[in-house]
Amino acid sequence: MTPENFSAGTTNSAASTDSAASTDSAGTNDHAPAAEDRAVPRVALVGAHGYGARHLDNLARLAGLDRVELVSVADPRPPAEGTLPHGVATFTSLEELLAAGPAPDVVVLATPIQTHAPLALAAIAAGADVYVEKPPMASLAQFTDVLTAAEESGRLVQVGFQSLGSHALPALDRLVESGEIGEVRGVGAVGTWVRTRAYFKRSRWAGKRSLDGTDVVDGVATNALAHAVATGLRMAGAALADDVVSVETDLYRAHATESDDTSVIRVRTAGGVVLLCALTLCADKQTAPCVTIHGTLGRAEFFYTEDRLTITTPDGERTETFGRTDLLENLLAARRSPGARGLLSPLAGNGAFMRVLEAIRRAEPPRAIGAGHVSWQGEGDDARPVVRGISHLVRRAAAAQATFAELGVPWARELPAAGTQPVFAVNGKVVARRADGGRITPTSSPRPYLHPVATLAGTVVTDHLPEDHVWHLGAGVAIQDVDGVNFWGGRTFTPGAGAYVWRKDHGRIVTLAAEHDSAGSRLAETLGWLGPDGKPLLHEQRTWSWAAVDSSTWRLTLDFILAPAGPDPVTLGSPGSNGRPQGGYGGFFWRLPTVAAAQVWTAAADGEDAVHGTVPSVEAPWLAWSGTFRNGEHDGGPATLVFLPRQEPGQPGDPWFVRLAGYPGVGLSLAWEQRATASHARPLHRTVTVLVADGLLSTRDIEQLITTLGESA
Repeated sequence: MTPENFSAGTTNSAASTDSAASTDSAGTNDHAPAAEDRAVPRVALVGAHGYGARHLDNLARLAGLDRVELVSVADPRPPAEGTLPHGVATFTSLEELLAAGPAPDVVVLATPIQTHAPLALAAIAAGADVYVEKPPMASLAQFTDVLTAAEESGRLVQVGFQSLGSHALPALDRLVESGEIGEVRGVGAVGTWVRTRAYFKRSRWAGKRSLDGTDVVDGVATNALAHAVATGLRMAGAALADDVVSVETDLYRAHATESDDTSVIRVRTAGGVVLLCALTLCADKQTAPCVTIHGTLGRAEFFYTEDRLTITTPDGERTETFGRTDLLENLLAARRSPGARGLLSPLAGNGAFMRVLEAIRRAEPPRAIGAGHVSWQGEGDDARPVVRGISHLVRRAAAAQATFAELGVPWARELPAAGTQPVFAVNGKVVARRADGGRITPTSSPRPYLHPVATLAGTVVTDHLPEDHVWHLGAGVAIQDVDGVNFWGGRTFTPGAGAYVWRKDHGRIVTLAAEHDSAGSRLAETLGWLGPDGKPLLHEQRTWSWAAVDSSTWRLTLDFILAPAGPDPVTLGSPGSNGRPQGGYGGFFWRLPTVAAAQVWTAAADGEDAVHGTVPSVEAPWLAWSGTFRNGEHDGGPATLVFLPRQEPGQPGDPWFVRLAGYPGVGLSLAWEQRATASHARPLHRTVTVLVADGLLSTRDIEQLITTLGESA
């Protein structure tokens, strides 16, 4: 191994801020110290450069407090003369150091990832306790070998996840136990960092998945932002390997490396918590990483590099800053008082993290992000890639608990089931895709929907899983209250509270049957609306049809019939019918992307306030929305959507539900102020046609198009 490889240790983003000892029983080894352990421990440092230099500084601090004695340093490239205290022996390898004897009491490993396991095993075999930088090992098999050796020999192994020494973590535990933020709904970790070409040139192993046939598993989630993963697991209640039920990876790279630099990791724990880590080294600017616990009453955001905790509840927001226990001091305290002071980052307590690393190690190589989605800033070794919109994307992924592929990011992999879902084509161009909603998180009421829907020129005019309302899903049907079950997603407006409340009341809509006609212009579906217990509440017959109108416009028609799944009628409500003024959404709903210079109007009114809540009529049968559509990573352009509901004989028209200022969305309300009822004798039947046009249409243009369709203006 060359000197630069040996000494370039893994990066550790969290610096020590406090020297008070803390306790944590996870993985504690009741190590009985020998007589010499009760004296000042003799410490050897392996790897004196890179992060090893920080260990030298910390060891000097502790030596000044008579807590340690640095006796030896091993590195193929010895520290510069005068760097080490007088009398410290230097060696080129740990093997040489141990052969010189006597063995140190503690060995600190700040070496490349692939060397952690063999060096730790050697130190344990010599009778030393070990402090190893993160990540602990390069494979789950190595982790098991080292853990077994440590347990059999009674040695302690501390892993250098410095954030796990933060006093904010026990404070978070108390916060969750108190119920101040309610029940935990999920945990999300977001990291947006910047790394240059030079970062990946600092050593031979940097940016490698393997080196000379040996696992390395470097990457954004396993090394650079590994603290986000480890801290997220700790906050999700997952420490041991058995605490993890599954790990899903979605790995990408913008750098010319083997390893991932932009990824989503989704972990499901044995306790039923989902941790979603969205991480990148290709942001436009570097920000402090954050791990958030989302509760039913609020949230707690932990900025682990700053030991800062921000708590948001209905009572307001507060911020607290905490101290931190140095992990080497914690290891020394555990040696002095076995059984009384546990390790804060014990090897066994990093089993959950190793399950994540193993999933990344076994995953297919990260997919390169296309050059069209990456801009480079800087020159030479200082050059760095910026992935278009990535800072927004990682926040959106964490909020929706979705991967980049599930968000439909253009540079992401196609989902395995995507090829089996129907696509809608007009004049040989794909203008819409159907999603079955099976991967949607349960609190967003999984259901089938259309996204992306595009104009004939390719401008995307729908959005799904947006950061502001992650339960908004393209174009489709969603109702917040079906006999008390939420088929809209998100919080439920509750009359008793007079507010939106997180409840375990989310249903899901599943496909029972589907028929896509051979002409490719009609999709007929039979859908089941299931409650949280899986009990069917509604049956839906849904039909999509589509066709060209002219060279720049096509039409999409949705026809749906809702009938009870059982013998009794089913009532449908909305926040409006449950007491929230002007909140009567539910039924047909179309979520738009960001629209610049947006205009919304009918033949009789102009603007959100004027058209919201109005009922389509003979004089004003349609609603139009135009502007320049921008859907994040998708190229946009000027477009107009025209919504044209069909009036059912004997039934009152459904009012328009329009949102523009808060978010862009259009719907037709089934239960604006009064609940609706679906029975076998009288099922709810609705039809709406949407004209999807390139360009900015005028009222006259719209009326001419409607005339072309054979509709009455």
